[in-house]
Amino acid sequence: MIPHLRAARSRRRAAHRQRLLLLTVLLSAVIGASLMVGETFYTPLEVARVIGGEQVPGASYTVGELRLPRTALAVLAGAAFGVSGVVFQMLLRNVLASPDIIGISSGAGAAGVVGIVFLHLTQAAVSALSLLAALAVAGAIYLLSQRGGFRSTRLILIGIGVAALLQSVVTYSLSRAAAWDLPTATRWLTGSLNAASWPWVLPVATAVGVLVPLILVLDHRLSVLRLGDDLAAGLGVPVGLTRVTVMVAAVALIAVATAACGPVAFVAFMSGPIALRLTTPGASPVPAAGLCGALLMLTADLVGQFALGTRYPVGVITGMLGAPYLILLLIRSQRSGTHP
Repeated sequence: MIPHLRAARSRRRAAHRQRLLLLTVLLSAVIGASLMVGETFYTPLEVARVIGGEQVPGASYTVGELRLPRTALAVLAGAAFGVSGVVFQMLLRNVLASPDIIGISSGAGAAGVVGIVFLHLTQAAVSALSLLAALAVAGAIYLLSQRGGFRSTRLILIGIGVAALLQSVVTYSLSRAAAWDLPTATRWLTGSLNAASWPWVLPVATAVGVLVPLILVLDHRLSVLRLGDDLAAGLGVPVGLTRVTVMVAAVALIAVATAACGPVAFVAFMSGPIALRLTTPGASPVPAAGLCGALLMLTADLVGQFALGTRYPVGVITGMLGAPYLILLLIRSQRSGTHP
């Protein structure tokens, strides 16, 4: 019997690796397209020469200074959104428990609008303020949900309420905005990669490079927590410490990504369920969620730039995809009689 179990486990691992490889190939193809396609088309050879450090007339600036940082930011921020989303969904055992649903992204968005409209901050200062606000809102939601013992349902409901409150702050701020501040605030709320440059890529790359490996190290504990706190504690998992550590890492990821490109809607929400469908039993969905987030973000940016006749920010496209997905998810859960 044991050889059969080992063979089945080996097949599942091979299938999981194949799916991750497929996602990687798809992402690589979209990255290549984003570097080649634009008002001027550059061949793969020209793009490779620019990346290799050669000076190619026209391409060195267009690819090296415009397309490459935009593509890098889309991939890194998308991966950060995806990993953060699936971590919250696993921790709280609910696909609605995404940072852009439970108020964390709303905290960053509201702070950004207040910084633009009332404080007249620079873009760097707005990003720093949104980062601090996302961390503060996440801490407040977690502390409020601790009263009477931690419950994931309570945290989700409190988060949705906080998101509604923060949306009222955004609405009031926009109603008071001067005509010259309104377009900037609107672009910030929508989520955009138009301001992408290497100084914006570096903080996101650092956060992804440090925090994603930390989450992967704790992934086995996170998987046990999905079975329930009592069982996890019985198996020797430090429940409170693990939950707080992973949540802080996930909040930091979403906050840094939001600070760089605004609260891009639904990337964190959609990446987790897609990754869970692609992940075989017993495997971690975190790598797949990161790849799905990067693929969604970069594909949506390409569609927004070139596929619709008029250029749209990436957040408009992800919102168009995510809203119907949320409605479909709620309808399916209602028909099956289960929680989302």
